[in-house]
Formats: sequence, structure tokens, C-alpha cells
Amino acid sequence: MSRLSFSWLYRSAARRCWAGLGLCLLLTAVECWQRAPASVAPQAVWPSGAQAATGRLVLQAAGRVPMPVNTPAAHASTLLAMPPDHPAALQAYWFAGSRESGPDVQIAMSRFDRASQQWSPAAYVVNRQSAADTLGFGLRRLGNPVAWRDAQGRTHLFVVATGLGGWAAGRILHLRQDAPHEPFQPLRVLPLSWVWNTSHLVRAMPLPLADGGMVLPVYFEIGVKYPVALRFDAAGEFRGMTRMSQRRDLLQPTLLARSETEWLALLRDNRADRKLRAVLTHDGGRSWLDLPDPGPANPDAAVAGLALRSDLMFLAHNPRAESRAQLVLSQSRDGLEWTVLETLAQAAPGREMSYPSMAWADDSLWVSYTEQRQAIAWQRFMLVPLAR
Repeated sequence: MSRLSFSWLYRSAARRCWAGLGLCLLLTAVECWQRAPASVAPQAVWPSGAQAATGRLVLQAAGRVPMPVNTPAAHASTLLAMPPDHPAALQAYWFAGSRESGPDVQIAMSRFDRASQQWSPAAYVVNRQSAADTLGFGLRRLGNPVAWRDAQGRTHLFVVATGLGGWAAGRILHLRQDAPHEPFQPLRVLPLSWVWNTSHLVRAMPLPLADGGMVLPVYFEIGVKYPVALRFDAAGEFRGMTRMSQRRDLLQPTLLARSETEWLALLRDNRADRKLRAVLTHDGGRSWLDLPDPGPANPDAAVAGLALRSDLMFLAHNPRAESRAQLVLSQSRDGLEWTVLETLAQAAPGREMSYPSMAWADDSLWVSYTEQRQAIAWQRFMLVPLAR
């Protein structure tokens, strides 16, 4: 009788567990459907002033972004272009501390001043303790900041934040700065699933839209890996999410606009063949199609893409399948066929130049990247017209 009782209890508990998991998945699907973007396809826009850009790239300046004092580790920078009337041409954000995943890691920021043509001293703008106090629950680590300015000139930060578990169990923390020099205020963890919003992470830059909103490419990582597009309106409010691929091994998408409504996403592939993959939408992100052919070689590492117009795209990436020691800048007319233009960084075997970001500001293409997990390097290129 005791053995039968325990067997019945075990089966009953198992049934309840599976029923609960099924309910979570069903609610997640319903939530995604309810948040689906509007029927009118959003239209992407290219960087202001970049449509007339032509010529060959010429390196104008390079160096390292200043680090916070006594900070030996840095990773995963992102660049945010500022409007022409702003004192800074752009801002850089990254995470820094004693080591990656260390308890002292914070989000750092520096500005490139237009008047002095120099980077400002780095300052910490987000730390996990103050963010946790505002949100009402603990945060274990921070990483992968991504920045965006809304139609009201407010700066939004999207940061990976973890509790229990590693990066794969991360959530996306949404913060906002309402005016220059004010602190970033945590708004919420983005409500991306009913399973405690876990395992959604962010890395690449948003795609700006003509209505003042944007599309933020993110990815799901625990167990399976797939890309997700998040829609935000001009006020920075979350409006919807769409899965971008049915495959189970793609992460860290970067978006390129080939037209107002045709967008390409290039993705890091977690499989052993070490190639970039691509997905495509023809309807402004309402539906996505996996493209069959693999792209350039990639050592399972993040890339950064930027389209200046429909036929002029740039990609910062590690071109060798076996190593992150080399980082290059490539150009394309369609986002699928790429030609290497510049070697951005070349390190010794076993070292790392990785996780690039790009922005267009002051008629220049700016690139930042991680240098051996110890510093953030940057380069500035101008497009010089070809001689006739």
C-alpha cells in the first residue's frame, strides 16, 4: 500500500509539473500574440546625413576609451550617436570591473566631446545594488549595455542582469535617463516571458524607425538559442515581440535595413561549422525567413552591422573561424556578400579583439570593440570622395 501510494504521488506530481510547464508555455504564446506589432509594417530609417555618403574609408583617429580608475576588465561596448546640437558626438557604454561576472561590475560611460575632440573621463552610470533597491529584488551581475535615444531626447539603456544562474539565465533590465547628467532610473525587467522573464539577453544596436520608435534585436539562450525582435514606440514603451527564426542555435542578431521594410539580421551560430547565418523580413518584422546559405566564417562571436543606406552596409567582425584574434571591417551592397576593407585589430594567437559596435556621427563611421577583455578600443573613419 505504501509503495502504491508513493508511486501514485510521484505520477501525480509529475503530471502537475508537466501541466504547469505547459500552462507557462501556453501563456507565453498568448502573451506574444497579444503583443504582436500592429498590422501596418513599421519603416526603418538610415542614419541622418549618411544617405549621401560615398567614397573610400580613411582612418582619422584611434585609441582607447578612458577606463574608470583601478578597473582592470572591460567588455561589450555600445556606441550611441548624439544629435548635431549636442556637445558630444557620441557616447560609449560598456561593463567594467575587476573581472567579467564579478560582483563589482558596473556599467561605465564616456562621451566624445565635439569641442575638444577627446573622450571624457569614464564614469559609472549603473550598478547592481542601486538598481536592485529600486526594483525590489537582487541582481547578481550586469553586462551587455545597449543604448537608444527616444523621440523626446531621453536615453534608454537595456542591460543584461542576472540573478541565480549564469548569463543564459539573464533578463533584460530597462533603464532611462530623462535629462543629461541625471541618473539612470531602472524602469523594469522587460516582460518577455511568463517563466520569470529569464534567458532573454541583448547585445546589438537597435534599428531606428520612421515613427520615432525602434526595433531591438535580442535573443533567447537557455537550452535552445533563437533571435527575437522587440518593438518600442517613440516614447520608449514596449509594444511587441516576434521570434525571428525557428532554428535553435542562433543568437546575438544584428539588424541591417535593405529598404524601409526589408531588413536582414546577421547572427552568431552556436554550432560547430562556425559561420554567420542570416534571416530576412520583407514586411517590417511581422514575419521572418531563414536564409539557407551560410555567411562569412565566424568564431562563435558577436558582430556589429550598420547600414548607411540601402546599398551601403558595414560589418565589424572576426573573420576567422578558429580565433577572435583578428577583427576586420567589411563592406556590402546587399548584406550577404562582404568584402574586407580594413583590419581593425590584429593580436597574437590566443588573444581577443571582439564584440564590436558601430555608429554614424559627424560624417564619420565609428567603431568600438573589446581589447583582450581589458579595455575598449575605438577607431574613426571618414568617407573621402574618390578622385576623378
